[in-house]
Amino acid sequence: MAGKLMLCDCAGSQKMDREQISRSCELVCSRVHTALCTHELEAAAEAMEQGDQLVIACGQETAVFVDLAAELGVERPGFVDLRDRAGWSAEGQDATPKMAALAAEATLPIPVTPGVDVVSEGTCCIIGPGSVAFGLAERLSQTLAVTVLVTDRSEPMDRSYDVVRANLRSVSGALGGFILRLDQVEQLEPGGRRAFGWTEPRDGATSRCDILIDVAGDTPFVTAPEKREGYLRADPRDAVAVANLAFDAAQLVGTFEKPLYVRVDESLCAHSRAEQIGCTNCLDACPTGAITPAGDHITIDPMVCAGCGACAALCPSTAITYEDPPVSALLSRMHILARTYRSAGGSNPRLLVHDSHGAHMIRLAARFGQGLPANVIPLELNAISGFGHAEMLAGLAHGFARVDVLLAPRTERDALDRELVLAEAIAGKTAFGLIDETDPDAFSDLLYTQAVPKPLSNPVLPLGNRRQITRLAAQALNPESTEPLPLPENSPYGAVSVNLDSCTLCLSCVSLCPSGALMDNPDKPQLNFQQDACLQCGMCSTICPEDAITLVPQLDLSDAALSQQVLNEEEPFACVECGAAFGVKSAIERIMEKLSGSHPMFATSEQARLIQMCDDCRVNAQFHSQDNPFQAAPKPRVVTTEDYFSKRKDH
Repeated sequence: MAGKLMLCDCAGSQKMDREQISRSCELVCSRVHTALCTHELEAAAEAMEQGDQLVIACGQETAVFVDLAAELGVERPGFVDLRDRAGWSAEGQDATPKMAALAAEATLPIPVTPGVDVVSEGTCCIIGPGSVAFGLAERLSQTLAVTVLVTDRSEPMDRSYDVVRANLRSVSGALGGFILRLDQVEQLEPGGRRAFGWTEPRDGATSRCDILIDVAGDTPFVTAPEKREGYLRADPRDAVAVANLAFDAAQLVGTFEKPLYVRVDESLCAHSRAEQIGCTNCLDACPTGAITPAGDHITIDPMVCAGCGACAALCPSTAITYEDPPVSALLSRMHILARTYRSAGGSNPRLLVHDSHGAHMIRLAARFGQGLPANVIPLELNAISGFGHAEMLAGLAHGFARVDVLLAPRTERDALDRELVLAEAIAGKTAFGLIDETDPDAFSDLLYTQAVPKPLSNPVLPLGNRRQITRLAAQALNPESTEPLPLPENSPYGAVSVNLDSCTLCLSCVSLCPSGALMDNPDKPQLNFQQDACLQCGMCSTICPEDAITLVPQLDLSDAALSQQVLNEEEPFACVECGAAFGVKSAIERIMEKLSGSHPMFATSEQARLIQMCDDCRVNAQFHSQDNPFQAAPKPRVVTTEDYFSKRKDH
C-alpha cells in the first residue's frame, strides 16, 4: 500500500496512536490534528495539493473536504470513519488495532459495479380516484406528460393531461419502461357540450410509461413496491404524502445509471432439465419478482432487480454471482481487516456486517452511548441479504472469532435465516448471529455482553467461488473431522443414496444431472458419483422411475468427495449372436422372464431370442426373418418380348 492518512482526534474526543497506526496499516500518517475541518483546514488543503493518495480520517465532515478539493481543482480524497466506529467507545483506549484495520481497508480499490443507462423522458401515469389523481395531475402536467387512469366515475375538467378509464390487469417493468396491460378501456371524447363522452370499452390494450404513480389506496400493483424504481405510491388519504409524490416524480426525468447487481451463467443453472423442475431457490427468494423461468434456466430482469443479493447467496451452483461488490472484493476486505488488526496487536476480533441503517445505529451508539467494543470491527455493505453461509464461514477462516449481521427493519430475512442455519451446522452455533435490534443502546449492550469464542489459530485465505470458499473454510474450521458433516434439509451440499435392489441402471438420472455429479461408464453398466459436484437439486430423485434415489445433505471434507465413486454396477449381457456386451444382465433376464412366451411379439423361442441380441444383430435377424417388419412389397417381374408375344392372338 502507498498513500497518506490524515488523522484528527475531533477536538480531543478520542485517543489516536499515530505511530502504531502507521506501522500496522503501512500508511504515512500525519500528526494528529484536533480541528482538521475548521481551524486546520489549510493542512488538509496542503496535503491535497501534494497529489498523494490521501485518506482523511473523518466521516462526519466529508462535504467540507469534497468542496475544498473542488475549489483547489484536485482529486477528491478518500475517507475513513475512525471516530464513530472505533475512537468513540467505552473501550476507546484499546481501539488502536481497530483503527489501523479500518484505515488499511480504506485504501483498498473499490471495484466498479457494471451498469446500464436508463432513460426517462417524463411520461407519467397516475392511477387512482379522480378526487386525488386529478389534482396531482394538474401539478405535474407542467413538467411531465401525464395520463390519469381514473378508478372511479369522476369527470375531469382540465384538458392539460389525458384521462382514461380501464381495469388494470398487470404491471411489469420499472423506471423508464413500465408496461401496463388494460381491459375495459374507455377513452375520453372531448367534443360537445355538457359532460365529456367516453368511447365503448375495449379489451387487450397495452400502455407504456416512464413513471408510475399509485394513489389508488389498494393492493400495490407490483411486488415489493418500495424496491421498484419509478413506482411511487402513497395513501390517497394522506394529503402531505400525495403532495410529496409530485416532487419525487419531477426528479425522475433524465438519464440514470442502473447497477447490474447480479450476473447469470445460464450453463450452470440447475433450474430444470427435460421439463423436470430442480432448483427454485432464487425464484422463491426474490422479493421483487425479477427472476422468472426461461426453459432449463432462469432469467433476471435487471431493471426490476433491487440488488438484495439473496439469489446469489442461495444459488447452489454459483450460476448467479453478486457484483456489488463481487465476492472476491468482499474477501479482500475481510482479509485486510483481520490481518491488520492482528499485526497491530489486537486479539479475538469480531466482524459486524451491516448496511447504511446499521451505520446510523453505530453513529448513534458512539455519540450518545458506549459505542462499539474495541474488538468489534464493522464491515458496511450496500445490501446484507446476500451475506450467505460462504461469507460467514470465510470470516471465521480469516481469523475472526465471531461474525454477526446487524439487521435493518427492511432487511429481507428469509435468505439470511436459512444461510445462518447452514453456517452453524458447519462451524457451530456460537460463531454466528443475527442482531435484530433497533435501539442503539440495546444493540451496543448486546455486543459488550456477548460470548466470544476463540478464533482460528492458523487463519487461511479462502478463494474461488462460493462453493470453493465454503469447502476451504470448512476444512480449516474442522481440521480433525473424519466423517461427513450432517447438514439441514435443502442444503446445497450432499450425497445421493441409491437402493441397489430397485435401481435398474437405466441412467435417467445421469442424463438430467445439471452439474455432472452423476456419471455413467461407456464401457460397462455403472453409475458413478462425485459428491463435491452435487447440488442437491433433486432432479435425479424426481426422474428415477424406480424411486431408488434419496438425497443425503452433508459436507464431506475428505479428498474422496473430489473423486468419482461407484454407486451401482452390474455385469453386461453378452449378445447370443456375436457375444458383444450390451445392456444390463439382470435387466435383460427380467425382461425375458416377463415377456418370453407371454407377449404376442415374443411368443416363439426365435422371437424371444431377439431380446438377447445387441442392436446390430437384432436388426439383422429381423431383416432376414419371414415376417420382416422392414420388408416392402415384392418387386414386380420385368416384362420381356416373350411375354408380349405370348399375349398376342395372331401367332
